[in-house]
Amino acid sequence: MEPLQEKFREQQREAWDTFSPGWKKWDDWVMSFLGPAGEAIIRELHIRDNDRVLDVATGTGEPGQTIAGMIPNGTIVGQDLSEGMLRVARENAERKGLSNYETVACDISELPFDDSSFKAISCRFGFMFFPEMGMAAREMHRVLKPGGRLAASVWGPPENNYWASGIMKVIAGNVELPEPPEGAPGLFRCADTGMMKDLLEKAGFRNVKVTEVPGKVESESIEFYWNSMMDMAAPVVSAMSKADEPTRQKIKQEVFESIRERYKPEGPFMMDSLSFVISGEK
Repeated sequence: MEPLQEKFREQQREAWDTFSPGWKKWDDWVMSFLGPAGEAIIRELHIRDNDRVLDVATGTGEPGQTIAGMIPNGTIVGQDLSEGMLRVARENAERKGLSNYETVACDISELPFDDSSFKAISCRFGFMFFPEMGMAAREMHRVLKPGGRLAASVWGPPENNYWASGIMKVIAGNVELPEPPEGAPGLFRCADTGMMKDLLEKAGFRNVKVTEVPGKVESESIEFYWNSMMDMAAPVVSAMSKADEPTRQKIKQEVFESIRERYKPEGPFMMDSLSFVISGEK
């Protein structure tokens, strides 16, 4: 791995470890709006009982733990770079009574598994954060059994995901943010589905297809939405750290105004989202 990619990897590890308490706090809310992508991934994997499944970038445990509940005689391995996130995943698995879910902390580009170890691989919103996506795709292909399937989700374009792009646009209008290096991990890095399809095909996957998955991000209030983003959205928190207190209050006011203008909430409100599920087989 090149020095720049190694730097990206360590930044990702540090960020996810730092924000794992926030993800634990808001886990139920996050899982509610990530659910449709996870369901679409599971549909594409054609999972059967007794399968061994790898859940890449498992985070707090999904969709791997849903899969574990579906195949009690199977084994699910949750992989993540962040030990902090995996601690939350293990707590969730214990709470759900899942004895067939285990975790491994490792780099996606250097998976500690033999060739042809898994029948299926899920990866929900992980690809855009991998420092070297091509290497990651090749590793997933390597550890899949012949005929095994991969399904991964990524976020669609910013204009279809105002829940994330709207707040960042307001921040960028008030704080001078550095231009990220080319190839840097980011939420909308994989929004070009042609790029993702090409990436998997170059890694050796066959019959690659892309499915659109619309969704909703529901919040009980604007304050609820704001607090959740401040606790767990690493790019938002990083950008906000560059603002002084008056600027922070100005940003908060403008975010609230933009949501009121766009959604006219009288309490709970929903923001549209769009993701893509890319699937293929070995």
